[in-house]
Amino acid sequence: MLKTNNIQKNYTIYNDSYQLVLPLNTEILIAADDSVRLLSKVLEGLDYSKLKQAYSQVGRPPISPRILFKVMVYAYMNNIFSSRKIEKACKRDINFMWLLGGEKAPDHNTIARFRTERLTESVEDLFCQFVKALNEIGEINFKNIFIDGTKIEANANKYSFVWKKATVKFETRLKDKIELFIEAINLIYNTEFNLESQKAIIEVLDSILKFLNEKKAEQKIVFVSGIGKSKTVLQRQIEELNEHIEKQNKYDSYNKLFDGRNSFSKTDTDATFMHMKDDHMRNSQLKPGYNLQIGVEGEYIVGLDVSSERSDQLTFKPFLEKLSEKLPRKYENVVADAGYESEENYVYLDKNNQKSFIKPQSYEGMKKRNFKKKIEKRENMQYDNVLDEYICHNQKRLKYIFTKTNKSKSGYESKTKVYECEDCEGCEFKNQCTKAKGNRRMQVSTVFVEKRDISLNNITSKEGILLRMNRSIQVEGAFGVLKEDYGFRRFLTRGKKNIKSEFTLLCFGYNVNKLHRKIQDERLGTSLHIKEIAI
Repeated sequence: MLKTNNIQKNYTIYNDSYQLVLPLNTEILIAADDSVRLLSKVLEGLDYSKLKQAYSQVGRPPISPRILFKVMVYAYMNNIFSSRKIEKACKRDINFMWLLGGEKAPDHNTIARFRTERLTESVEDLFCQFVKALNEIGEINFKNIFIDGTKIEANANKYSFVWKKATVKFETRLKDKIELFIEAINLIYNTEFNLESQKAIIEVLDSILKFLNEKKAEQKIVFVSGIGKSKTVLQRQIEELNEHIEKQNKYDSYNKLFDGRNSFSKTDTDATFMHMKDDHMRNSQLKPGYNLQIGVEGEYIVGLDVSSERSDQLTFKPFLEKLSEKLPRKYENVVADAGYESEENYVYLDKNNQKSFIKPQSYEGMKKRNFKKKIEKRENMQYDNVLDEYICHNQKRLKYIFTKTNKSKSGYESKTKVYECEDCEGCEFKNQCTKAKGNRRMQVSTVFVEKRDISLNNITSKEGILLRMNRSIQVEGAFGVLKEDYGFRRFLTRGKKNIKSEFTLLCFGYNVNKLHRKIQDERLGTSLHIKEIAI
């Protein structure tokens, strides 16, 4: 039994029967087919020169960057994400000890700094090296890429939102107050300050503050505060002006942070408020998060990106552009779901000689029996190629009127033709066809219709059916593993750069696990799941 005067920090003094047991070599304690051996072998062949540049050239790091990177990837392979839990695993888990190779276990601060400071500039390069290594052994052929996205919650307070619409409203109110304030200053001091010039509002306010401070110095006014003290008119003016400057600076900083978005979080300014699929309250509550994009081939994640954009459409082109910069060649076939369909994305794939397998947004509706009964749909109208006119259900002609140009959020310009029915008055089908008071108008983008028809033919072909089936299995399956099996539902770090580093480690671990599983199941070289048909 312990005695008060005998309690020590070193607990080995209590082990009276402690005996040194041989062997101490951890090598024989790890199974021959353990994934940690594969991990060490795979990562040993990577070039870590870019990672080493993140360290000072004076002295040496407490632990080798190469070994610490192995530890981080293995931790993410085993659903260990917290720096404190990784530290504990390095001290208790035999596999982590084997990876350390006799080096001292890193503490949680070293691990956290490595993930958010050292690794951010080099982890993408290491990931691409691994993808190229998979290509060399025949696991990846750069032929079919399956693309999908998901939203994961940021490490931010869900009530720390800033909305652009509210910011614009409050900034407009502030501008009105500032204009009244400037009018009063001009009237009192006979000045000509105004907001009509090319100067920013904050520059005008700073010039007024400089003017009032000069007046204060001239009149040798001493500012007062507290109960029973009477403030001068000039002191009240300067205090009011400082409040206006503070608020205007705040709104200016907000506008810079929006960067085309409608919201951001004060806790993590790179995070955008989005709808999450795990909304168990079913009240469409918005949470701060990131839109994560991945590309999968042969069941491996070959590319990833982190975006603050809520729409998948606008992430498609940047994702493929970054992917083509990192990989040795472009993919032949690009397979994606209906969320990525847009004229801009179709045109981009066509220019890059990539075959499109994007499901049209109306595809599921077109397969239903009642689709043919929807007379308002363009697909259910006859088209006259010679006169460039559509014929409606009542045999009336929709004639071409003019062409208008639409500009998307990304800056892409598309040409849209506008057609108008010759006469909808008295038509018995008008209520089914349109809600307009006058004649029915219809907008058609000929480029979009042409590209959509090509993609529709692609996905309904024998090859397209196989690729669509594999998209559901491979890329959606990858997100299912990451979110359900790995339990990765919320980021630990903040800022897009740190988020990307964290997500890359997760995908790295997923790929090593996938390679291990395919080796053990003797499935190397299989990139597609073949559809099984009962005979």
